[in-house]
Amino acid sequence: MREITRDVIVVGAGAAGLTAANELRKAGLSVAVLEARDRVGGRLWTDVVDGATLEIGGQWVSPDQDALIDTVAELGLETYSRYRDGESVYIGPDGTRTRFTGDAFPVAESTARVIAGITERLDAMVAEIDPDRPWAHPNAADWDTVSWDAWLRAQTDDDEAVRNLAFATGSAMLTKPAHAFSLLQSLLMAASAGSYSNLVDADFILDKRVVGGLQQVPLLLAERLGEDVLREQPVRTLTWDDSAVTATADGVTVHARRAVLALAPVLYERISFVPALPRLQQQMHQHISMGFVIKVHAVYDRPFWREQGLSGTAFSPYELAHEAYDNTNHGDDRGTLVGFVSDRHADEVFRLSAEERRERILDSLSHYYGPEAKEPLVYYESDWGSEEWTRGAYAASFDLGGLHRYGADLRSPVGPIRFACSDLAGAGYQHVDGAIRMGRLVADQIVAELRA
Repeated sequence: MREITRDVIVVGAGAAGLTAANELRKAGLSVAVLEARDRVGGRLWTDVVDGATLEIGGQWVSPDQDALIDTVAELGLETYSRYRDGESVYIGPDGTRTRFTGDAFPVAESTARVIAGITERLDAMVAEIDPDRPWAHPNAADWDTVSWDAWLRAQTDDDEAVRNLAFATGSAMLTKPAHAFSLLQSLLMAASAGSYSNLVDADFILDKRVVGGLQQVPLLLAERLGEDVLREQPVRTLTWDDSAVTATADGVTVHARRAVLALAPVLYERISFVPALPRLQQQMHQHISMGFVIKVHAVYDRPFWREQGLSGTAFSPYELAHEAYDNTNHGDDRGTLVGFVSDRHADEVFRLSAEERRERILDSLSHYYGPEAKEPLVYYESDWGSEEWTRGAYAASFDLGGLHRYGADLRSPVGPIRFACSDLAGAGYQHVDGAIRMGRLVADQIVAELRA
């Protein structure tokens, strides 16, 4: 077993861990990054499948994500806008397909008024939320003990309005059923994007992509660290006291003064802590879970929907694929659609055979785009729920009542151990932007401590 000594151990070579490691290195501290996978990037993964380049993990850059935008520019990467020319498609409760332009779904006027009124109310509530301290709001306890679905249904008996309002933070972002998380958790999700209106605006939240793929961010950050990034080294044991920590992985033991756990909280249990983490952390981590979504990639010989005057943007809370977009790569003559199947729908189709699942999902896409959608050249499902070192998508969130009960302690240090990942972020929560912010934050804290 190889033994090395560093100032800081970073567990996890995703955007948070690699950002932290680079910031620590800039400050003159030595680091070792231990990554369980055979690649860097965590939930960012750009790969070639059957000759098609696919963003298997995260991919979007929003205009408010300053930390990510600055990092992309500093690394010399370029971005391009998601294709959005033409009309969008909405499918209503009776299966009627409607083409439309603008942000508002083409629903009945009465439903549109309800959606607008509740959206205005939510924007006002979100404006009062500090995304770094949502539990500090005077109504936090009340808002955290009512489910997102129950709160919405208390506002209106218009089911179509409820479904359209619920899916923005439910199926689309937290990727859990709307009854499974709280109003406060939903408000945090919206506050992390600046407002509820931002969160439901596809042209805002899904604005740009990185030419060549977003995984280039962690790849280039790892390149700067060279041999200090050790792949295929899952940490099995973390032994710690107040002043030091030792990580034992499969092929290396690292001694350090500090450690950063830069992985999703649901994975902490994969590490044996000696001594065990305090009772508070043990309890808290049992109230956090990942959502689940299938990201579906369908590649065609051309973006045929554009010939129909469609942007590729499609929504329906009644469809198996509840949303879909033109995901054609920069400079690619082929056309790519990306669709999403979330929470209970994802559970249901994974009970089918691969062939049946493919048929069901493509049939849903055909409801938006027509029969050509059923015949892709390349078809691929990103299934992060079965990925050993992720266990879900997109990120972790609390169960009912968990956020106000434990949120203030999520980032609390334990001896020499610090925590950093997008799941713990305020601004940029669940996004690469939040991961970068958290990496910078813990690096600054550690530098200040070790230089004191």
